Amino acid sequence: MRSACLAAALLLAACTTATAVSPGGAAGNICSTEGTDQFLGQQGNSESGAAIMHATHAAVLRWAPPGYMLTMDFSPSRVTVRLGPRGEITAINCG
Repeated sequence: MRSACLAAALLLAACTTATAVSPGGAAGNICSTEGTDQFLGQQGNSESGAAIMHATHAAVLRWAPPGYMLTMDFSPSRVTVRLGPRGEITAINCG
């Protein structure tokens, strides 16, 4: 009985929502896409990704190839780079 109650409590704890990330995320970086139009049309690779992270001040980079499903959670320290069918950068968004 005791182990069943413990198991039920653990399962219920797994269903709770996570606490909100403080503004700026874990690393204290807040993403900004100002001035990122220069990357549109370039190939999405490690070099352009590093340059985008530097330009946006993001702590996390997320690539989004065509047809890739993305989570809808918001992270102020994350930059999402959408790619076209040939791997070219088509859009850059924060969150």
